[in-house]
Amino acid sequence: MAEELDDVDQWHETALRVRYAETDKMGVVYHANYLVWFEIGRTEFCRARGFSYRDMEESENAFLVVAESYCRYKAPAYYDDVLIVRTHITELRRRSLRFGYEIIREQDGVVIAEGETGHVVTDSTGRVRSFPQGFAELLLSLPNHPELAGEPVPSDEAPL
Repeated sequence: MAEELDDVDQWHETALRVRYAETDKMGVVYHANYLVWFEIGRTEFCRARGFSYRDMEESENAFLVVAESYCRYKAPAYYDDVLIVRTHITELRRRSLRFGYEIIREQDGVVIAEGETGHVVTDSTGRVRSFPQGFAELLLSLPNHPELAGEPVPSDEAPL
């Protein structure tokens, strides 16, 4: 089920503000927070398409386990910065899924980080399984619930 993503390759944007607790002594965002923000981005990506992780876990016994993550830090973020987390699907296969991310400082449009996460679909015991068909279709669909999370942006548009 390697899907062609050209027609539905949509970036989804979610805004957040850097909290004081997310910074180090120098006022710079601590590096591990970017992975948390990636999770926020993919969660809101799913919500905008009409489902939550919990829906998939409870109705299909399917879990998206993070198998790998990558983040490239390009510029620092600071306390009280408003950041835009841009998320899109880069690959959807029968038993796995990849998301790509950009984190952009709203004030000046600087890309401060970019990355990717790879996920394997498992059941509650950790056994690899196929992606639930209905949820795979929702992931590849255009957002149908934009009021639940940020606004989608076509991938060929400029970030800001």
